[in-house]
Amino acid sequence: MKNPFSLRRRANLARPWRWLVPVLLVLLFLAVLFWLPWQARQMESNERQEQLIADTLWVEQTLRFELARSEEALATLGTDLVGKPPAPTVLQARLAQLFKNGPELRRVLWLGPDGDVLARHGTDLPAGTSVPSQGETREMARLTRVGRYTEPYGATAHLPGMLDYYLPLYRDGTYAGSLLATYSLKVLLDETVPWWFAQDNALALLDRNDMPVAARADGGPGRGIYTHRRPLDLPGASIVLATDSVKNAPRLLPNLLVGSVIVLALGLLLSLVTLWRHISRTLAAESALRQQMAFRTAMENSLITGLRARDLEGRVTYVNKAFCTMVGLPPEELVGKKPPMPYWAPEVRGDYEERFAGVLAGTITPQFETVFQRSDGVRVPVLVFEAPLVDSRGDQTGWMSSILDITDRKKAEELNRQQQEKLEASARLATMGEISSMLAHELNQPLAAISSYTAGALNVLERADKAVPFEPTSLRRALEQARQQAQRAGQIIKSVHEFVKKSEPHREPVAIRDVIEGVRALIELQARQSYVVLQLDLPAQLPPVLADRVMLEQVLLNLTRNGIEAMAGVPPEGRILEIAASADAARVAVSVIDHGHGIAPDVAERLFSPFFSTKAEGMGMGLSICRTAIEFHGGTLTHAPNPGGGTVFTFSLPRPATGGPAELQ
Repeated sequence: MKNPFSLRRRANLARPWRWLVPVLLVLLFLAVLFWLPWQARQMESNERQEQLIADTLWVEQTLRFELARSEEALATLGTDLVGKPPAPTVLQARLAQLFKNGPELRRVLWLGPDGDVLARHGTDLPAGTSVPSQGETREMARLTRVGRYTEPYGATAHLPGMLDYYLPLYRDGTYAGSLLATYSLKVLLDETVPWWFAQDNALALLDRNDMPVAARADGGPGRGIYTHRRPLDLPGASIVLATDSVKNAPRLLPNLLVGSVIVLALGLLLSLVTLWRHISRTLAAESALRQQMAFRTAMENSLITGLRARDLEGRVTYVNKAFCTMVGLPPEELVGKKPPMPYWAPEVRGDYEERFAGVLAGTITPQFETVFQRSDGVRVPVLVFEAPLVDSRGDQTGWMSSILDITDRKKAEELNRQQQEKLEASARLATMGEISSMLAHELNQPLAAISSYTAGALNVLERADKAVPFEPTSLRRALEQARQQAQRAGQIIKSVHEFVKKSEPHREPVAIRDVIEGVRALIELQARQSYVVLQLDLPAQLPPVLADRVMLEQVLLNLTRNGIEAMAGVPPEGRILEIAASADAARVAVSVIDHGHGIAPDVAERLFSPFFSTKAEGMGMGLSICRTAIEFHGGTLTHAPNPGGGTVFTFSLPRPATGGPAELQ
């Protein structure tokens, strides 16, 4: 058993250490509070000093550049003076231009080899002005053959600081004199140093004895806290550019510690409140997000539309329940997979691969029909809608697809097609029923002729049996006439058979002239019975159309029959039925024109409605079937009043997209 006194002693010894850590943290906090402002002050002071050094260096380079520019202008002038001295007026103009470009110039002298003045421009120095080392500078420039500056001089109350520059001139290696340029250092500072730098700093140009020869202090005298000196590095002259900032040293707040503690405490409290509000909002947003996710999941699972998301590489990233049911595969066998996909039907794999290549290229087909293959091998026709999948920043991350199972729609379309075919066949049979009496009359004539000619042939043969001379020519003529009448009857029966028989719609290039000729016999049969004259206006060259010939023949037969019936109350001489055709760059049009009683406005509104008819015995399906047949070919069927009385029915069909127009006679 442990001694309780030893345990208490250890607890008393450990108690000071528990307070030591907070005390050390507080001391560290106070030290940081004092150290940070001091460090910030030092950094600001160093930054100001470094900025002053950089600005001083820039000003020094600007001054040196201005003097160098003037040196180049003097060198150009000296070359011209030595080579071919210009006229005095020209020389004075050039000197004036030199002064205009360099305001700091006070005077320019052209000195001969003996020092005599050959030309001058500018303002002379006041009498008694002493120029130090003028002769030495000129001699040194002559010996070294390069320009050289004198030491700055002047800098009195009446004379600003000056600086001379000697440029030796040589002609063919012989000393030919020199150019002397005098600069005003005060003007040089005023014209070269920018105003913003002069506002913050006092500038001075110092000679070798640190005496100012020119100064500028737009913002007042410097404080002596931030200073810098930079020599101008002029050959022959010792000039230093001195800058003294007018700024004071950074100051600390007198109650910085108290203010810092209060600000930090308030900041800590504000941070805690903000953090609590942020956590509360985050929890509320997470709860709302979970509810939205549950709602979206339930909504997507209740849809009968399949949803599929893919990334830019074609990899499936999401599928819903309806899509899985559509393809017969669970989500884990679809998500994360790249094409080829297990639900691709083999017969349309080429289309899948072509569209997938478009997805990788960044383009999609917004809407298309295709076929999926379920896991049990059943083909499912689907309609796919695709659109770009964009994130919150507006960047595309993939593609979103909506897939509809159109199996029932396909079945309905097939059933509707079959019903339409049956209706068309019934309409053809009804049409033939209406013209059956005319057909019987038309067949009666060739059959009667055949009977007569065969009876005549038998009489010839009987007379030959009774020893009457046999005439083969008369027998041949009778049989030939009988054959022609049989062919005529067969042609009529063939036209009726081709028109009535049931067949699948088969679209192929068809000539409009051939379509009209195919039913011309039936049209003329009806026209003769009603004493109607048939007129055709067909251009010699008509482009073909892609259509089912039997369907177009039925449309023509229905329209012409309606036109013939519409002229029943017109005098016989006015019963004219016209069939005209025309073509343009896009369509081929056929018009059936009658001169009947026309169509009343109230009837025109319901003319193409199913089961509407103006005839007592009519079914009201003729024009409705005609419009359906024309729209099946992508065309239109319209009607308009005939200016000469009657109605014009016109159906137009598109020309084939590929292949040029052909001459179909």
